[in-house]
Amino acid sequence: MKTVKKVLFTTAIASLGFMACKDNKKEERSAGIVLENMDTSVKPTDDFFRHVNGAWLDKTEIPDDETSWGGFGQLRKKTNEDVLVILNEAIEKKDFPKVKDAQGNEIDSDQEKAVNYYQTIMDTVARNKQGKAPVMPFLSKVDEIITKKDVENYITNMAPYGGGGFYGFGVFNDLKNSSVYAGYLSSGGLGLSRDYYVDAKVADKLAKYQEFIAKMLQEFGDNEATAKKNAATIVAFEKSLAEPMMTKEESRDTRRMYNPMSVEELQKLAPAIDWKAHLKGIGVSNLDRIIVTDPGYFKAMNDIFKNRSVEDIKLLLRWNTINNSLGSLSTDLETANWKFYAKEMRGAKKQKARDERALENLNGAIGEALGKLYVEKMFPPEAKKKAKEMIDNVMLGFEKRIAQLPWMSEVTKEKALEKLHKLTVKIAYPDVWKDYSELKVKGLEDGGSYFENAINVTKWNYNKNMAKLGKEVDRTEWGMSPQTVNAYFNPVNNEIVFPAAILQPPFYDYKADEAVNYGGIGAVIGHEISHSFDDSGARFDGDGNLKNWWTEEDSKEFKKAGKKLIDQFSNIVAIDSMHLNGEYTLGENIGDLGGLQAAYEGLQIFLDKNGRPEKIDGYTPEQRFFLSWGTIWRTKMRDEALKNKIMTDTHAPGMYRAMMPLKNIDAFYKAFDVKEGDKMYLKPGDRVRIW
Repeated sequence: MKTVKKVLFTTAIASLGFMACKDNKKEERSAGIVLENMDTSVKPTDDFFRHVNGAWLDKTEIPDDETSWGGFGQLRKKTNEDVLVILNEAIEKKDFPKVKDAQGNEIDSDQEKAVNYYQTIMDTVARNKQGKAPVMPFLSKVDEIITKKDVENYITNMAPYGGGGFYGFGVFNDLKNSSVYAGYLSSGGLGLSRDYYVDAKVADKLAKYQEFIAKMLQEFGDNEATAKKNAATIVAFEKSLAEPMMTKEESRDTRRMYNPMSVEELQKLAPAIDWKAHLKGIGVSNLDRIIVTDPGYFKAMNDIFKNRSVEDIKLLLRWNTINNSLGSLSTDLETANWKFYAKEMRGAKKQKARDERALENLNGAIGEALGKLYVEKMFPPEAKKKAKEMIDNVMLGFEKRIAQLPWMSEVTKEKALEKLHKLTVKIAYPDVWKDYSELKVKGLEDGGSYFENAINVTKWNYNKNMAKLGKEVDRTEWGMSPQTVNAYFNPVNNEIVFPAAILQPPFYDYKADEAVNYGGIGAVIGHEISHSFDDSGARFDGDGNLKNWWTEEDSKEFKKAGKKLIDQFSNIVAIDSMHLNGEYTLGENIGDLGGLQAAYEGLQIFLDKNGRPEKIDGYTPEQRFFLSWGTIWRTKMRDEALKNKIMTDTHAPGMYRAMMPLKNIDAFYKAFDVKEGDKMYLKPGDRVRIW
């Protein structure tokens, strides 16, 4: 079920990093930039990505179990290896903290729950013995449906289990009063993202999806002819639901998703559903208003729901149940799921090792429970202090850039600086960990199974989310676990968050010079700060409320600059005839451009305080700053993965992120003496200048 969760309004940057423990001994300095990866036969002024990464590109093969590869993938692989060592040590020692509940009864610690969950995923013997049996009771509930009212009751009853389809209710910060949790109604999920149903250029993928559905329906009892017929009906049904949904570009405008209505107004919008009964059934009473994220979808869904036969609806509900459960059933069904979603859609050649797959699922389910083990072993306390120092300098750099903006009025600058100064920074791990005490995760000794534990996690998350409705927002919560190689900005909390795992090379290396670190983790820090001021984040004020703080003229200038950046990216043909989507990736591209420049200013602040070092390997600090940026975006992608990324991801592919912002940064021109006639050159008037 697609519900309104924090990630819906969160902008994240894919990234990598790990902090090694530093002792008091004198240590050898790290080069930071790996010269052997460069291709110096290519001028940095012509193809900066190739100049920095050419030798690496030539000698590197994408591992068979990956669809893309680069610094990000390599760090994620290393981090996973570290975490698996920690997990296996915990399994062997079984030395978990002793924890008691509010009544004084001894319960499993969070760390033990993480181990239990992992072990039930890894127990393939039990999973294969169970086969399809765990999901059959849920399919029986679909079979029992006779009327449209039964359909409504089914969707209501399935809400704690992930939803049944068509629509779902979730709780999230009120976008215009971000200190309080509000209720949101959003569309249900589909088997593919919307564009695959409406874009003729990827009709071949939709056909493959239909084949996949038919194959899975046969696994669950349909004969071949029936399965093919039913698969065609399901795809046509999903297509009819996809078409009225907001486009992915429209969904980036959070204002479109804020449509508060009374229950009576919702009833008029979509009268085919008894909304009072649904809300009462999921435990929501006395709700003055509900925020509908996509009214156009609900209006169209109403007619679809009214006109479709009960049998067609049951067919779709049955497929949703099957499709959502494949990964947690037997290994042959899990593999079939991988063959379509990873091999067919993204070009994967081989499944990841089972322990890596289990770890990914564990991280997604109860990541903070595992994070306690990770932080204890891998993240020294001094790492937070060093990261905070760099963040302070990058923040000062961003402040300096705001103050000097030629296109922004003093009135708007004052508001921008006010928002910047209110920005909350979270580093490494939560000060307050998630409370998993109410979550039951059964271990192998107690007969626990992967499917059952996954269901328990889903119900626990649902109940925890629903309990927030109408209450004050808990701003201590994190949207990522410490072992996640990533970072994010959350507009409703006006916060930037950097999990522990991103503080590793090539993003951060305490043995490397500061120019390399500022071009790596410094630029990531700047990127997340810039999200507070990208075309989406800039719609929120310093308190996280959806509120316009721009003058009309400044807003026009901001949009004008954004349009230039959109055009720069949209003019790039990435593969075959497929262009990059400058409109969809605008927020991330503003983040890269603003973040790099803020990090550059932060580096200058550091150098002014601490003195300029000599050249290293023949490169100035400024050159090494930009070389570091190019290094973190070294990327190789399979063709299908590249196409899928362009279709579905708000981030441009890494090879373009490495170069495109630089064309707009005057400091890059100065550092590498870029001149007219060079391929990296843009005329000053064509350069995008935003933050």
